[in-house]
Amino acid sequence: MSTRLSALAASVALLTAFALPAASARTAPSAASTSAVSTSVAAPAPAAAPPAATVNLATDPGFEVPAPSLADWGSIPGWTCTGGPTEAALTTTAPHSGTSALTVTPATADSTGECTQTVAVQPGTTYTASAWVRGTFVHLSATGTGNDLPPAWTESTGGGWQRLTTRFTTGPTARTIRLYVHGWYQQGPFSVDDVRVDGPAPVPAVATGSIPTTDKVVFFTVDDGWQRTPEAEQFIADHHLPVTAFPLPMPAGTDPAFFRRVTAVPGSSVQDHTVSHSDLSKLPMDQQQVEICDARDAMTRLFGTTPVVVRPPYFASNADTLQAAANCGIRTVLTADADFSWGAADIWHPGPLQPGDVIIMHWTDTLATDLQRALAAADAAGLRPAGLVDYLR
Repeated sequence: MSTRLSALAASVALLTAFALPAASARTAPSAASTSAVSTSVAAPAPAAAPPAATVNLATDPGFEVPAPSLADWGSIPGWTCTGGPTEAALTTTAPHSGTSALTVTPATADSTGECTQTVAVQPGTTYTASAWVRGTFVHLSATGTGNDLPPAWTESTGGGWQRLTTRFTTGPTARTIRLYVHGWYQQGPFSVDDVRVDGPAPVPAVATGSIPTTDKVVFFTVDDGWQRTPEAEQFIADHHLPVTAFPLPMPAGTDPAFFRRVTAVPGSSVQDHTVSHSDLSKLPMDQQQVEICDARDAMTRLFGTTPVVVRPPYFASNADTLQAAANCGIRTVLTADADFSWGAADIWHPGPLQPGDVIIMHWTDTLATDLQRALAAADAAGLRPAGLVDYLR
């Protein structure tokens, strides 16, 4: 333990020796540079767009959001903790604010009790991350920023709460960062509350039921995932159908191999359908963000690619949904304009299917025949199924 602590102190001392780059100053023009006479009058510069409001982008920052139904047992909404429920739990004993905080008790000598979350960011943008912590050798920082970022840390909070803060500017390709907090080896439990990642609010996601295109294509989307039949799997393989799957995390986690097989056709993908299939329009924004971000994280862990589309259950959404989706790094909130589920053939606009139409179906015992009927309707309209993500701009 003493070796680890000595190494920690030495490495942190070295890291913190580097100061954050100072903001560049704008120098006023000199008299010489402004004395020349010009015969033309410069056009007024266009008005700059107002800066985006600064908001807290962290998911479940105060550990107050209730866990959605169908979530993993013992999960902390918005967070992934390496030790799972063995180490991480919510506590109502003396939180920094509100009614609860996160307390982590590393279960082994080789555990730091790390808890993380993915936060959507913009390239070339400055953010401030902070958290109130209690314990010894507690650390806060982020990876994936595009720049080396030393951790903010404290040797001891003396039994009370202390705020850790770090500031960083993202690199030119950064779209998400991995925020983390952890303790240190064999230093006992620590607590965290009131986490913040302050920065500009992202532009809300776009809500749509179709994909604008002049190509003669339609898009097959399939929701939920509770009933997975070999007949549907065979039909998809035989017809080489690109499908966009929107499974819930629980059925996807129960049978991930099935969803890998049915999305093996090029253009297919697995996207976000929330954690618990709740009506998002009836939830406050912080709960909507948990529903969308946690489902995003589950799909990423299971299938190795991060969703870029969310399908709101029941097609129910509001302005908070669009902002919550954007806060999770998702740009499209997708409904549909045709339904071929459970024997239906409903097109919600006049006439046959049109280019760019999105067709909704469900993973049910009728899916094989639903797919056959949807494919026949597309053929009759001179259209072919295509990969949804290939057409998103």
